[in-house]
Amino acid sequence: MESLGFDFRSEAVLQTLTEDVLKSSEIEGENLDREQVRSSIARRLGMDIGALPPVDRDVEGVVEMMLDATGHYARSLTEERLFAWHAALFPTGRNGMSRILVGKWRDDRTGPMQVVSGPIGREKIHYEAPAASRVPAEMQAFLNWCNTEQNLDPVLKAAIAHLWFVTIHPFEDGNGRMARAIGDLMLARSEQTDQRFYSLSAQIRHERKEYYAILEATQKGDMDITPWLYWFLGALDRAFDHAELVLRKVMQKSRFWDNLAGQSINDRQRLMLNRLLDGFEGKLTSSKWAKLAKTSPDTALRDINDLVERGILYKEAAGGRSTSYVLVLPEM
Repeated sequence: MESLGFDFRSEAVLQTLTEDVLKSSEIEGENLDREQVRSSIARRLGMDIGALPPVDRDVEGVVEMMLDATGHYARSLTEERLFAWHAALFPTGRNGMSRILVGKWRDDRTGPMQVVSGPIGREKIHYEAPAASRVPAEMQAFLNWCNTEQNLDPVLKAAIAHLWFVTIHPFEDGNGRMARAIGDLMLARSEQTDQRFYSLSAQIRHERKEYYAILEATQKGDMDITPWLYWFLGALDRAFDHAELVLRKVMQKSRFWDNLAGQSINDRQRLMLNRLLDGFEGKLTSSKWAKLAKTSPDTALRDINDLVERGILYKEAAGGRSTSYVLVLPEM
């Protein structure tokens, strides 16, 4: 990453954080809009990525929590800070149709806090958290531990913090996302940097079944956490492997623009080439180009043909109204 300039390092951070926010929410079954997440992160990082789409409040909240966790990793983890994260996650005070306690510890007004799955009447209880009356004291012990140095490897501390928080389950909802944010905060402390080039949440999303299985086995067992630590370290290692693929794309983008240095590229072409480099969904046609670049169909076709003639784009075999174009990427 040190071989890249500031702009491309920032692009790598943007891609990583976007994956982190998206995948941490997907683990809980919530699918956020990628462009909104990317837009929210870019704006908060002061990055210019062109026209920014409007962002929903729930997306802003998740992004705000994640950036506070990793951007201000050196700050103490406090009750007030956790309450602020929780309020950001649930800006309307509801999870779907249900009103929940926001910015405060859970209570037992609806019965014990349980993690369940399955249809109503045939639920399977995976875990029952400590009684609500124990939560304030349990969280005070947890926060004191988080903010005190121990003779403990900081990566192991991140693994333990993740497990400990989700085991207390202090909130009515959002505990999984907050546990992963706390784990990311601890990992940032271990690295002493707010720049992230890998996403553990994305790896956990990929291994979601195994993640829930090891959590359940640990929480229902005798609290020997060694298997959990092995799993966490393995997932982190696999997240590093995946990061190489993500960073390869960023480096490919850097090399792509290096190859075009000195060539005349208009603003519309630059916008669309960056869209293609960032992972354009579907096939690129002249009509899509016109819509996204906010230009006429004739101008869009001239822009495309110019890039085809210079070998920057190539036309796919199918012709007629279905003609589409593909980016020519540099060898890595």
